[in-house]
Amino acid sequence: MTTLIQLEILRTLRNKKYLMLIVLYPALLYVFFISAYGSGGTVAGGVPVKSYFMVSMATFGAVGAVLTGSAQRISLERKAGWTRQLRLTALPGRAYTIGKIAACAVTTLPAIAVVFAVGAIEGVDLTATQWLGLAAVLWLGSFVFAALGVALGYAAQPDAVQPVVMIAYMLMALLGGTWFPVSDSLKTFARFNPVYDYNQLASFIHGQGVAGSAIAALAGFLVLFTAVAAYLYRKDSRQA
Repeated sequence: MTTLIQLEILRTLRNKKYLMLIVLYPALLYVFFISAYGSGGTVAGGVPVKSYFMVSMATFGAVGAVLTGSAQRISLERKAGWTRQLRLTALPGRAYTIGKIAACAVTTLPAIAVVFAVGAIEGVDLTATQWLGLAAVLWLGSFVFAALGVALGYAAQPDAVQPVVMIAYMLMALLGGTWFPVSDSLKTFARFNPVYDYNQLASFIHGQGVAGSAIAALAGFLVLFTAVAAYLYRKDSRQA
């Protein structure tokens, strides 16, 4: 399984499309949003614009990295017969699914790091502990979307997986506080959106305490998406 994870990571990092769209695009959007909102202003709750959008663009890049990286690649591998070949080896299905999730989650680190670097240049002022803690919680949270990506890769046909992923990605971002703060009227529905909970993980850097409800919700989503991915993998195995 370790070898599979290493190969997946290397293959992703060599992908120029990944480096351009998933790593650089969120950083460019970050600069755009802080300019549009006013870099010295605040958003709902008195959160500084610079730190709010630094978090939301880091999560945007992380979710995009794992969804596109896992779902589309798995769908293409199914089409090419690669997953069928793996089933002939000693690699168990559980190890394959976990390996895919872990490899995709690792590839979120460049997306998060680049946005953080731009945020620091723009003047986001956090302590070393806050920077490290924020990076850790955002990376760990990305496992939820890596599991969702694996599930989507097995749920959608190869010809349809890209639009399915993009629609899910954009809807979750739109209603999850990525582009603008979620108002009180939308919070009732936003709580069922894993991206909203993902963005809430950063609440501790704004003096709002640890978002225990967000952690619990994301843990539940992780269990759900992993179970669905495992079920779809087994279903795909029976059909192959």
